[in-house]
Amino acid sequence: MAKARIYEIAKDLGVTNKVLLEKLKEMSISVKNHMSVLDDSQITDVRDALLGKTEQKRVVEEKRVKATVIRRRRLVKKAPESLEAQEDIREEKVGEVDSPEPEDKKLKIVEEQESDEKATEQPVELKEEINLEKIEKTTVEREKEEEGVAAPREKPVAEPSKPEKKVEPKKKKRGTAARIISIPKQTQTKPLIAAGKKKEKPFPARPGQPKEDVGLDKRDTAKKAKKAKQVEEVEALKKPKKKHVDIEKDNRFFKKKITFRNKEVVEGAALHARRPRGKGRRRKGPAKVTGKTTLITTPKAIKRRLKIDDSIVVAELAKRMGVKAKDLIRHLIGSGVMATMNQALDFETAALVANEFDYEVEKAVFEETRIISEEVDDPAKLRLRPPVVTIMGHVDHGKTSLLDVIRKTNVTSFEAGGITQHIGAYYVAAGDRGIVFLDTPGHEAFTAMRARGADITDMVVLVVAADDGVMPQTVEAIDHSRAADAPIIVAVNKIDKPNAEPERIKRELADHGLQSEEWGGDTISVEVSAKKGQGIDELLEMILLQAEVMELKANPDKPARGHVVEARLDVGKGPVATVLVQSGTLYAGDTVVCGVQYGKIRAMTDSLGNVVDTAGPSIPVEILGMSGVPMAGDEFVVLVDEKKARQVSTHRLEKQRTKDLAKTSRLSLESLYEQMQDGEVKELDIIIRADVQGSIEALSDALTKLSSSEVKIDIIHSATGTIAESDIMLAAASHAIVLGFNVRPNSKVQELANTEGVDIRFYDVIYNAINDIKGAIVGMMASTYEEHLYGKAEVRDTFVIPKQGTIAGSYVTEGKIVRNAQVRLLRDGVVVYDGRLGSLRRFKDDVKEVQSGYECGIGITGFNDIKVGDVMEAYYEEEIKPKLPD
Repeated sequence: MAKARIYEIAKDLGVTNKVLLEKLKEMSISVKNHMSVLDDSQITDVRDALLGKTEQKRVVEEKRVKATVIRRRRLVKKAPESLEAQEDIREEKVGEVDSPEPEDKKLKIVEEQESDEKATEQPVELKEEINLEKIEKTTVEREKEEEGVAAPREKPVAEPSKPEKKVEPKKKKRGTAARIISIPKQTQTKPLIAAGKKKEKPFPARPGQPKEDVGLDKRDTAKKAKKAKQVEEVEALKKPKKKHVDIEKDNRFFKKKITFRNKEVVEGAALHARRPRGKGRRRKGPAKVTGKTTLITTPKAIKRRLKIDDSIVVAELAKRMGVKAKDLIRHLIGSGVMATMNQALDFETAALVANEFDYEVEKAVFEETRIISEEVDDPAKLRLRPPVVTIMGHVDHGKTSLLDVIRKTNVTSFEAGGITQHIGAYYVAAGDRGIVFLDTPGHEAFTAMRARGADITDMVVLVVAADDGVMPQTVEAIDHSRAADAPIIVAVNKIDKPNAEPERIKRELADHGLQSEEWGGDTISVEVSAKKGQGIDELLEMILLQAEVMELKANPDKPARGHVVEARLDVGKGPVATVLVQSGTLYAGDTVVCGVQYGKIRAMTDSLGNVVDTAGPSIPVEILGMSGVPMAGDEFVVLVDEKKARQVSTHRLEKQRTKDLAKTSRLSLESLYEQMQDGEVKELDIIIRADVQGSIEALSDALTKLSSSEVKIDIIHSATGTIAESDIMLAAASHAIVLGFNVRPNSKVQELANTEGVDIRFYDVIYNAINDIKGAIVGMMASTYEEHLYGKAEVRDTFVIPKQGTIAGSYVTEGKIVRNAQVRLLRDGVVVYDGRLGSLRRFKDDVKEVQSGYECGIGITGFNDIKVGDVMEAYYEEEIKPKLPD
């Protein structure tokens, strides 16, 4: 057979294009549409699939008849002469050989009852009569052929054609097995098989099958199929619905025979209509969904314990409990808590909700020691390190000057007022290991700085002026050194002065427990002169000797540890911290934790400002890259993981915040009754801005000590760096004053302060700030001045005298004019100059005062632009100093 298109083959087989396309799809034959072309082998395969299997299913168990019926069936074989007829014979034989289970299948004779959809797919003319006798004969013949498969293949050629006259095609058409319904193995092929039975009509019968259900000629197939379709639809509507229908289900989808007791029979076509074509084998989808139902299991008791911090996010809590976030939110809403997935719950709320899900909640304890732990150094890895020496003593006893001589620098000239107000760390190359000096302030306000310097030092150089003796800060420095268990080396400075008394200094020190070696004690004493450089080498030698005795060693091969000596906020660099490495080696790029701050070191500089990459034990450096300005005295530790450093910093910050809140609450509750009894307590709120953290600490301590029962000084905010707009807004809201120590605001901040009426005061010497605050406690001012008027004089004439300037011939109109009084020159009611009266003469005599009604000559110091008609006012100012409450 030549190639043919699908729609032509469908016409020949008596099926629709759609049915044939689906069958081809099942057979894995790739086609696009009904215009696609099939070759001979494909046409043969599809015919075998449609016709061969149909013949195998058409077995009806009835009484056996004589074998002569087989002969009559063989006679029909010679009728087909065309190539198509021979091809059909070959197809029928193949169908008989491939039949695997003919004896096990049974067909039920059922009365015709089909849906409209099936009737559309089966264009067969329906007849009411059934020729049972012919069906029986056909069945018997088929059974015998199955018993001997080879025999029927040889008999078709030898059989005569006599019984051909007895074949009645029209009756066969009426008795067509359209009423003998066979369900194929696959549900979707039911309409194909039914159509296959109809296709048997236009093709000649095979040998041995004279009673074939063929009654339509191939040429009239299309017209008769259309007519049969219409008749079938009408008959289907007229037929009464039967009560009982048995259908044998396909083995692939159905395991047993199902009986439909309703009137309608659901067959392959109807089943097809319930899902998209070609998707019939995916019926397991819904079953998979139901099969994957999540089983809710109860965790073990030990797994039902949760450790959370002070707060936890709803989504995180749901994840740790193994429940859906929406279920947890539903419980929260039911409890009166409107929460979202990303909202944080406090510990108490989280515990209540977790109890509803049978979970126990414990408060997680952050164990900082697990992250930051100090290892014991191996003695074999210890190396000699430079000694750390702190220079201490009373103010203006020459500590920084002595250090300048040692360092060959001039630090004193850079300090305001000539006194040290910062703690500095410097490395000096001396001997084989060098010396690190810490310079601490000697002012009384810097007690904390001196204590901090003593804590991180190896030894203390106590500087005492030979002409001044032991002072209060000297005694304080001795106490700090003893508290830190640091040996003391006494440096008696200013021995070059005529009134220097070194022996008196030694006696006074001995009274405080520092016995000089010359007097049989163990305290090293060296007489030096910072101004002339006398005794400096001897002092350095004594320091190195003491360091050798102490055997100062450290392990450089481990992460660095140390303390923050000083910290500040630089405008261009950000937070800058001066740290002293005490053990290990600090590298640029290390992640460090300093108190509540953390960060990654971006750069390091030494005491001379040179950029360095490493800093070993006892080396002071400035580091950049911290998240904020750390507190002076905080310990810094190098951590490998930045995430852990952030955790430690966050934990410390939370602890500090909780501590501050508790402290504030405790103070307010304790002082509530006192405020009610004593009346309203006056408060002076202060905001401090300084260049370094140490100055803030010293200034805060000094100002807090000024508080009394009537006046309370409250430091509401303090930070390093320049004065910012936020400070002005805070001061305006809290009616505070701003103290700037070695910092200045920009023009924008100053303008904002003037607009808001905020008082900003600037200082570069700490005791000036303390004294000013003492005077400003009562009225926010350092002091008040009251002006008192002496008298007025009118200028009548002017005289220019060499070397004295312009003299105004004046007439005293009111009061009196007093010599050396302050004078104000007014011209047309406007103050032209305000200065001091330089000379007062009456005629040629100098007088102390001139009364009203007299003339005199008045000279103003430094001012000669005096004109006739000007008015001079002589006055004095009385300073009223504020009195601090007892």
